[in-house]
Amino acid sequence: MTKKEMLIEAAKEVFGEYGYADTTFKKISERAGVAFGLLTHHFGTKENLFLLTGLEVLTDLSSRVNKAMADGDTGLASILNFCREYLAFSMDTKSHFMVLVRCSPYSDLKTRESKESIQSGFRALLHDLEASLWRGIEDGTVREVPVTETAAALLGILVGTVRTQLLTGYAPPNLYPEVLTFIERSLKRTRDCQGPDLCAHAIY
Repeated sequence: MTKKEMLIEAAKEVFGEYGYADTTFKKISERAGVAFGLLTHHFGTKENLFLLTGLEVLTDLSSRVNKAMADGDTGLASILNFCREYLAFSMDTKSHFMVLVRCSPYSDLKTRESKESIQSGFRALLHDLEASLWRGIEDGTVREVPVTETAAALLGILVGTVRTQLLTGYAPPNLYPEVLTFIERSLKRTRDCQGPDLCAHAIY
């Protein structure tokens, strides 16, 4: 591993532990065991380094959920695989997902270009969910729902669930399985659920 790679790995750990505001180049250089000056040389600013680490984590997440979705034989199965893998990724310490949990790409990043880079990654996740929702509606496994809004609601549920699990002291031990059950129950088309106004177990 090069010194630059060591700094990136250390940055992921420190951002995940301390959050953006309390992370310093000094903490990162000490964690990596690499000279402080190399941080400025390679990355320039803390924002540049956070953007790089955040995008790496987001890219890894996208790769894993896309692979999981591809294994789904129906639209609903694809959505559930997405949700299951998203939650599993959050619990994988090697994924450094805490970078995106403790640091807010929307408030910590200052420039429009930096925010847009992160937002485009999350929009890609939304588009993946939208595609699977359309697929599920067409193959009859997902009830008729407003696709754009439902995709946003699903991602919001996952983000909130992860933050509850990792950052609070009141998450029940079976939170992740129950959330997956709730999502399946909310989306699954049944004989008595033929439209957005007829299903008793809707997300909305």
